[in-house]
Amino acid sequence: MAERGTTAERLVRALGAVLGVDDFPWRVRAWDGSEAGPPRAPRIALRSPVAVRRMIWAPGELGLVRAYVAGDIDIDGDLFETLDALSPVGRLSTEGTFARPSARAWLEFAGTAAALGVLGPPPPPPPEEFRRARRSRLHSRDRDTAAVAHHYDVGNDFYALVLGPTLVYSCAVWTDEDTGLDLAQEAKLDLVCRKLGLRPGMRMLDVGCGWGSLALHAAQRYGVDVVGVTLSAEQAELARRRVTSAELDGRITIRVQDYREVSDGPFDAIASIGMAEHVGRTAMAGYVRALHGLLRPGGRLLNHAIAWSADPTTWDDDTLISRYVFPDGELLPLAETVAAVEAGGFEVLDVEALRRHYALTLRAWVERLEKHWDEAVALTSEGRARVWRLYMAASALSFEAGKLGVDQVLAVRPGGEPPPLRRSDWV
Repeated sequence: MAERGTTAERLVRALGAVLGVDDFPWRVRAWDGSEAGPPRAPRIALRSPVAVRRMIWAPGELGLVRAYVAGDIDIDGDLFETLDALSPVGRLSTEGTFARPSARAWLEFAGTAAALGVLGPPPPPPPEEFRRARRSRLHSRDRDTAAVAHHYDVGNDFYALVLGPTLVYSCAVWTDEDTGLDLAQEAKLDLVCRKLGLRPGMRMLDVGCGWGSLALHAAQRYGVDVVGVTLSAEQAELARRRVTSAELDGRITIRVQDYREVSDGPFDAIASIGMAEHVGRTAMAGYVRALHGLLRPGGRLLNHAIAWSADPTTWDDDTLISRYVFPDGELLPLAETVAAVEAGGFEVLDVEALRRHYALTLRAWVERLEKHWDEAVALTSEGRARVWRLYMAASALSFEAGKLGVDQVLAVRPGGEPPPLRRSDWV
């Protein structure tokens, strides 16, 4: 029989069992107004009994995420502090390591729910959750297109609000913490161009070109011709408008195209910035092989990707990231990426780790989202805005803790002009 007490007191005891902790990390306000938990701890509000039902039917991270996205749970106060309070229990984050409760803990939670009279059928997942087509093959072109559309086709105006005028959706490069996001993103674009050794008259392929920011920078500042490919129709539409506005239609071509379908090489340089995360472990060798075949001898490849630094090295499907953010995405350890690049016939010239830079970038994106919250909700949905707020904050904490990394791997296809003797060519 569940212990007696206020609704909040019962929930704190039961949730503590589910989390496997004696000292519960949050102060909880229940839907009936009762409160319990450490007085000075970060505060969460369970606004509806549906929050409990979600956690009964999907114990662990997924139930908590569904409750937050649906608005059944709210976070009162600083989001980063609230999420970080779960450490070292297991952060609700991109790590995918949020511990699943034991059968005994689940039964205790279910008993509390029964005593409170809140048991019921499983609530439907929030509409923002990705629904995978049945019998679809992992990393088939149709399935990859659907996964990319889920994340990127949520409104260009929404992304512009969060990312700012640079419209760059990958790790910026900061001189220091006071650099500012826009200058840091400009610095990253220029660093990529320098590492690729771009010169007037060259031809560059931008794999996963997003809204065209790198293509515009390379054409305007370095005089190269660019082909950009993306699977997102919304990204391509805005990228083309930006190219036309810059009067660069003759220099930049934007296509809605899978990288496996590009056939008009060779290119002098290839940039893949924040795209390899969508490729997956099983398709990585084919990805490297395809880019190698599109690059002329002596041409350089820059692969910029998030790296998995935590154990286990596989992705849990019942997490915030898999269900709401990057369906079918998979992060590889840096060693696997470098091994794949070398096995694909490239010579690795340089590896630069940018982990701390991504934490700063994510915190800047969260700040912009929170500052313009009402507008962001109006541009997409409250659930979608909640997903982005939660995943970006949790990711920032994972980068800060060293659970995630991000690396630029610069490689060259052997032959042609020899690479520079020193890194001073691009630093």
